[in-house]
Amino acid sequence: MTGGFRASDVARVIHRVTGADPDLQVHPPVPIAQAGRELANTLLCTSADAPAANHLFDRLRWGGQVIFICDSAEEATRTGSRLVDNGFEITQKPSHITHGWFGLAIPMRSRRVHFLAARKVALILPGQTTDRFTFHVHLLRNDSGEYEVVKEVPTLDMVMARLHSKWPDLAVETIEKRARKFTDKIFPIFLTREAAILKIVNRDLPEEYRDRVPRLVEMDQDDRGFARRLHLSWLRNGGEPLSQLEFACQSADLLRALHDDARIMHLDLRLDNFVITPAGVGFVDFGSAVRVDENLKESPLLSSLFEELMRTSEIQRMLFRMTRTGEVTSEAISSGLHKVDKAVDYFYLAVQINSPHANPDLKDLIRFDKGSDEARRLSRLTEQILRPADPTKPAFRSAADILSGIKQLKQAQPSAESIPKPTSRAPGGSVSKTVRP
Repeated sequence: MTGGFRASDVARVIHRVTGADPDLQVHPPVPIAQAGRELANTLLCTSADAPAANHLFDRLRWGGQVIFICDSAEEATRTGSRLVDNGFEITQKPSHITHGWFGLAIPMRSRRVHFLAARKVALILPGQTTDRFTFHVHLLRNDSGEYEVVKEVPTLDMVMARLHSKWPDLAVETIEKRARKFTDKIFPIFLTREAAILKIVNRDLPEEYRDRVPRLVEMDQDDRGFARRLHLSWLRNGGEPLSQLEFACQSADLLRALHDDARIMHLDLRLDNFVITPAGVGFVDFGSAVRVDENLKESPLLSSLFEELMRTSEIQRMLFRMTRTGEVTSEAISSGLHKVDKAVDYFYLAVQINSPHANPDLKDLIRFDKGSDEARRLSRLTEQILRPADPTKPAFRSAADILSGIKQLKQAQPSAESIPKPTSRAPGGSVSKTVRP
């Protein structure tokens, strides 16, 4: 029995549901009671599990599905409505199987087992706010039945709610005025810029890296030519787990390619913007990205917006704090403080590779043990990147230098105590690409 239902009936429901959805064949359902702490791709639950819709939301990866089994059509319909209100899309409408002798309906002795399937399409729970002031992002099924990421300017009500939660004492008129500035000007500008940046990235990244960044599929514009909505390829987390060292190596390699080949600075490499797919480590959310040779001062508005961003972003606040406390002494990195600079990217990369499980989406995709020899060696490497022996002549001045150091760690014996230094490169040259085993 599973949650009050016969195992044979549950098996029949699973067979029927998975038979109608190839994605569920790749990601078979796991009973919610047996699921671990990591986010799941597909959960199976019954009315006996009594899961709240928002509880299911927190247990699933973005794009994950739930199969719900219950006793009545009314409960299936009611649960489906709750799921839709809480960030899900119904992928298989409420239906039923009949429990009887050999599955045959027998008058007065048959019992119907009801079920539905739904996918988590919202990135954050509807009505929930985050520390980040961001776009409305969700998954949408296209005409071919495949899912794309839709990133769009949030509604005026969404922005007003976010502003009110952050500054509850502000007058409604002030909140509305600020919200209109965001929805009419600031968000469309950044979304239009992201589309342009992605076109460059999609064009100029070497082919072997292109599946590791979003691909711009479509852009919806307003009558001024500003983007209101982007359709992007979905980089779905999954695949074989990587070692911490391999995660670090692939991340540094992609950043090197982004800086040196596409000549783009990401500027927001928080772990929330990392993914791990069968293609390897990828980066998403290029909304803050800037071209390496871009002169932002040509636009007073852009210059003002990025000056504010470089003062208030999570990465810049951390760099300021660590510079002031002496945790960062490298002049190659500290020179990026409050500036649009490649140093911002490789500083945060050096920090992030030491705590990859800070993003729950990556926990079961990176083998990480803080006390392992691998983790200690990467920590020592980070220490040398941030606090070199001679701060005025740091050995690590680029993502390519960091990649070189990580590769030497991969080649070194686990007992090696010395910290590797980057291999010499000709000016403007690049190190070789990462070769995955």
